[in-house]
Amino acid sequence: MQTRTIIIAAALVVIVLVAAIFADLYFTNQPTQTVQTQTAVNSTTKIQVVAGENFWGSLISQLGGTHTQVLSIVTDPNADPHEYESNSADAQAIANASFVIVNGAGYDDWALKLISASNNPNQKVLNVADLLGKKQGDNPHFWYSPYYVNETVKAMYSDLISIDPADTTYFTQQYSALNSSLGTYNSRISEIRHQFAGTKVASTESIFEYLANATGLDLVSPPAFMEAVAEGNDPPAQSVVEFQQQIQSGNVSVLVYNAQTVTPLTQNIKAMAAAKGIPIVAVTETIQPPDVTFQVWMNAELISLQNALNAQALGQ
Repeated sequence: MQTRTIIIAAALVVIVLVAAIFADLYFTNQPTQTVQTQTAVNSTTKIQVVAGENFWGSLISQLGGTHTQVLSIVTDPNADPHEYESNSADAQAIANASFVIVNGAGYDDWALKLISASNNPNQKVLNVADLLGKKQGDNPHFWYSPYYVNETVKAMYSDLISIDPADTTYFTQQYSALNSSLGTYNSRISEIRHQFAGTKVASTESIFEYLANATGLDLVSPPAFMEAVAEGNDPPAQSVVEFQQQIQSGNVSVLVYNAQTVTPLTQNIKAMAAAKGIPIVAVTETIQPPDVTFQVWMNAELISLQNALNAQALGQ
């Protein structure tokens, strides 16, 4: 009887040990907790960004790097961005974005309407006009001002960190690299100011106003003419006569021509300038070609402007 009891006790010990071993193996091979898995997914998810126009899209893409996925809506180099009409794909993209960048000041009201319609409380929106203290009716071509570009890039950087603070170090590195890359563009603006400050130039549209100020050039074309063309309206008759007289007088060194807001009237001004031997510099509203960066595009336009000023100064 005693031997039988000992055998039963030994068997129970073996069963308990085997059960413990299998339990240890089971829990060792189970996946980690759901909370930990979710954290890993979040750290690798890209921030979905929508930019109303590709000039802002290029800058946020360079800032966000591999941690963002950027969609720029207005990119067509052959269309006037002032006349852009949104569609259902734009609405869906904006509704799904964590971060939306708009120009504001009446330039892309279609985007503001889509943002309002999507009503996403978790979405961050950077309205450049609001950032700069601008309003409807002000010149909306903010990306042609190096000062406004710097302010906007700084705001983009801050917004990315607020959305994804875990990647602050990465965004700081990207911010430093972008500022360094913008150095060539900023240096060329300084060169033009040093060489040609006070030189009289004209423009068919208000797009050039901010850059004229930055380079110290004297933009003499009638403001009423430039603003009307920018808004898609007919310029006042007096402003047309004044502009034509400026071209005919030969006192204008360069004509800056917006190649994306072409009208019969601006084409006439361009033809008059060509007939008088006035160098013509084409600029665009959106990045051209669309696959280059903001700073490559801007620097190319500045080189054209600098070459035209040099040629006129040499009497060529």
